Amino acid sequence: MILCEDQVLLREGLRRLFTDAGHDVVAALGEAIGLTAAVAAHRPDLVVLDVRLPPTHTDEGTRAARSLKDTYPHLGVLVLSQHVEVTHVVPLVSLGGFGYLLKDRVLDVGDFLAAARRVAAGGSALDREIVARLVIGDELTERERVVIGLMAEGLTNAGIARRLVLSERTVETHVRHVLMKLDVPDSEDDHRRVLAVLAHLSGAA
Repeated sequence: MILCEDQVLLREGLRRLFTDAGHDVVAALGEAIGLTAAVAAHRPDLVVLDVRLPPTHTDEGTRAARSLKDTYPHLGVLVLSQHVEVTHVVPLVSLGGFGYLLKDRVLDVGDFLAAARRVAAGGSALDREIVARLVIGDELTERERVVIGLMAEGLTNAGIARRLVLSERTVETHVRHVLMKLDVPDSEDDHRRVLAVLAHLSGAA
């Protein structure tokens, strides 16, 4: 994988985290310049990058993510951000192999690594805070908002059940209600289910 993060401490922390988990970090950059060349040279399965990178610290990371997904559709791209930023990121989610997490999630090492692996494998991972921002106008119960957030993170019904300490049958009921209220077709494929929900959220943003 390749890391692109301008904060040295976080960049080196991420390098150590991934290395300790058995992943090969082939490059660690401090800016978007050189990222495309590094991906072309190493052909990683995952790029982890900050939304805001030098020189302007505005949308360099987002633009780099879009460019990488356009050039390498099967490349996993995981974007990290200090704050919730919806406008430039959510449209990328429907491509698959894309994730957007707040940097605080790194502290939850197990979940963070699982999200990174999921994105590298072509799945999706969208931070629950992003989902909460997007579904604010939908008529979902508080529990359903939690469930859709976990769905967007890419968790299966079984995974959601474990996280919320609920029976899988109860989770299935919540998921069915969420999909009905959002007018999203149900699917046996967990990844397509996530993409359907995120596509709805993108259209509602």
